[in-house]
Amino acid sequence: MSKWTWLSRRRRDQELDEEIQAHLAMAARDRIERGDTPQAAELAVRREFGNRTVVQEVTREMWGWSSLERLWQDIRYALRTMRRSPGFTAVAVLSLALGIGANTAIFSLIDTLMLRSLPVREPGQLVDLLNTYPGDPRLNVYSFDAYQYMRDRNQVFSGLIACSPARLSVRGEGLEAAAADGEFVDGNYFRMLGVKPTAGRLIGPEDDGAQAASSAVAVVSWSYWKSRFNLDPAIMGKRIIIDDVPATIAGVAPQGFSGIVLGYRTQVWVTMSTEPAIHHATRHGGVSLMGRLKPGVSMEQARAEMAVLYRQTFDEASLKRDPNWSRVKFDLEPAGAGLSRADPPGGRLRDRFSKPLLFLMAVVGLLLLIACTNVASMLLARAAGRRREMALRISLGAGRLRLVRQVLTESLLLSVTGGLCGVLVAYFGADALVRIIASERSRIEIVVQPDMHMLLFTAGAALLTGVLFGLAPALHAMSAEPASSLRTMGAAGETRLGRLFGRSLVVAQVALSVVLLSAAGLFIRHLSDLRNVNLGFQRDHLLLATLNPARSGYTGEQLSSAYRELLERFVAIPGVRSATLSSGTPISGAAASRFATVEGYQKKAVETRIFVRWVAPRYFETYGTPLLAGRDFTLQDLGAAHLAILNRAMARYYFGDANPVGRRVTLERDDQPFEIAGVVGDAKYIDLREPAPRTIYLCAFQARGVNSHSFSLRTNGDPAVVAGEVRRTVGTVLKTVPVESITTLAAQMDASIVPERLIATLSALFGALGSLLAAIGVYGLLAYTVARRINEIGIRMALGATRGDVIGMVVGDALRMVSIGLGIGVPMALWGRRFAASVMEGLPLASPVPIAFGAVAMIAIAMLAAYVPARRAARVDPMVALRYE
Repeated sequence: MSKWTWLSRRRRDQELDEEIQAHLAMAARDRIERGDTPQAAELAVRREFGNRTVVQEVTREMWGWSSLERLWQDIRYALRTMRRSPGFTAVAVLSLALGIGANTAIFSLIDTLMLRSLPVREPGQLVDLLNTYPGDPRLNVYSFDAYQYMRDRNQVFSGLIACSPARLSVRGEGLEAAAADGEFVDGNYFRMLGVKPTAGRLIGPEDDGAQAASSAVAVVSWSYWKSRFNLDPAIMGKRIIIDDVPATIAGVAPQGFSGIVLGYRTQVWVTMSTEPAIHHATRHGGVSLMGRLKPGVSMEQARAEMAVLYRQTFDEASLKRDPNWSRVKFDLEPAGAGLSRADPPGGRLRDRFSKPLLFLMAVVGLLLLIACTNVASMLLARAAGRRREMALRISLGAGRLRLVRQVLTESLLLSVTGGLCGVLVAYFGADALVRIIASERSRIEIVVQPDMHMLLFTAGAALLTGVLFGLAPALHAMSAEPASSLRTMGAAGETRLGRLFGRSLVVAQVALSVVLLSAAGLFIRHLSDLRNVNLGFQRDHLLLATLNPARSGYTGEQLSSAYRELLERFVAIPGVRSATLSSGTPISGAAASRFATVEGYQKKAVETRIFVRWVAPRYFETYGTPLLAGRDFTLQDLGAAHLAILNRAMARYYFGDANPVGRRVTLERDDQPFEIAGVVGDAKYIDLREPAPRTIYLCAFQARGVNSHSFSLRTNGDPAVVAGEVRRTVGTVLKTVPVESITTLAAQMDASIVPERLIATLSALFGALGSLLAAIGVYGLLAYTVARRINEIGIRMALGATRGDVIGMVVGDALRMVSIGLGIGVPMALWGRRFAASVMEGLPLASPVPIAFGAVAMIAIAMLAAYVPARRAARVDPMVALRYE
């Protein structure tokens, strides 16, 4: 109701009062003129007129807006009620804010990763083309030749595009060199997506093909246009240098469009058909594909045809060399929310986090349910204390539906306040979740912003919770009997059904909290097992520094010499015990994989590749991997025969218990065999959850060209302390080679188990919150019960009951409720293990410890919550209690 409407209504109320008063005065004068005394005339007129208030109400009903006026009255009354009970209001709002905020935070991440559509034309028609090599996660990676073959021959897509994310160096006239997130795209990219330029034009088919190969065309994003070019429209046609290749800026993409790869905000798009210096990595490293279904073509039809076309891209030589390619599975899935970025070795972003996030959504749903039951029990206890108020209002003429509406208004006002506070909780909570997911191991950029989806979800959650926890006190108000409520006081005024319902709410909180605590114990145990698994190397006190010499201008021989000098300088840094070089670091994936021909070994019908890593001398010493037989590489091996070191898994697979030192191994694409110099222990370089794969180590300084750029330094103390000195040393020896990344091995290991860390951390947090809410529920019910049973407690103590008896009575009530809750919650927790096993493999399902932990923790929490009411009951003075009321 607006201010002017309210003022107008107030004026009309005044006019109505004046009109009624004038009518009564005129009627009284008529009676006086007929001979009645003034007092008799006034009484007779009032009797004839009837109830003045009823007349006013009927008249207002004819004016309209009465429903809004009553709503405003209910809201004002609810606000006064909340202000009179600040403690109750604070606890209720905080409980709801945590429950609604946690749900909103998880939903906002699910919306960003799985539900939010790309800002393109008809995103529902877009599909993601996936393939799965046996033993590998699902990926969207294809050769450029396979893309062209499927693009030109399919009959199910109106368009098929290719893109390849890359880190680019961009510079130009008046533009300092700086790194930018880019994508190599084909000429169909923007046309098929239906994206329109903000300025200039976008990359089109005319920019693709052999004729355009010598002239690179680039498109920049709106945010990049603003940050680097200050929205200057004159950049159209401007020449810039992208990875040392000239390119022309053709246009600016629309605001809000940042590419089609989830977790990757593209700043520059470059044509794929440019000079080999740009697209060599794209051709040989693979491209990601997205298709747009033709109208009327189903997903099943497209999947069947594209699977056939994909298998036709394998030539006989490839299938003969690796028969596993014939077992590759092809699949399609909707891509309206974007392509899920590959993050080896963990797989695609959406595949890694979809199940954990859905599981966490179920967990926070339980948390919100606990919050609702907690607030409902508090409101029910308060409603029992307001029975006389409700009975008095009914006696004075208030309708039962009006009372129900008043109680529901109070509940909804609490939930709306909790929802508004929950938005703040969700904002900071979602940001914390993004920080966990966007680990140091991969350049993931997830932007979670409040939008209409998030606000609608919060509003819906707030309204639903308001109805859920407000229903019980509303029904309680409706069932109030004026006569009995006005006669009775104390515990007698509370019905048996009301007491039973209040206890049932606390039992439900205990049961749900046991489920949350058991889940937290299960996932924390799993995370602890992963962190304490035998890795085959020591993760602590190890600094990792990766260089990027791609555009440094150094030759391979110069880099090899400079890297040897760097190793000497790193060892001389105070606090550094040893230093080495490798083609990759643990849990960053294998540097390469090859088929191996081993001297004296008869090949099987189907062989699998072995993992290949190039390492420098002292690598195994630096990582703490034991040398089991033979010797390590040395710098004196540079001019000698090519050497190799096997891990124990590979040695046993090919040689059994025999000593492999001195035998020979020939790798795919290598004519010259490698002599086995030693055997080392197994180490988990790919996945902490899987056994160590068969691995062969080659000397990095014997490789053709330099393919190892990751330095590892073992330190005496905190490795981060020497990070600055490492950067300065690299800058001194290799002035044009940047340090691409620098981190610790411990941080990299934690980044490899992000889903496990995410679930364990949040399960523990939500379990603790659920337990706190359950404790509040137990405390509130017992405190209310003690207050209502003061008479009974006084009589018991007057008849000889001791303080211990009273404490035992209160604690016994708590134990009974907790025992019933455990009887319900433990079977629920056992059933929930199946759901947890579908989310994450390797959980310790056979162990009873997590459920036992949840049960014991809940009993301890309930006892603590019962302590204060029990002591309060024990301190009751019998004489004061008998005089109560």
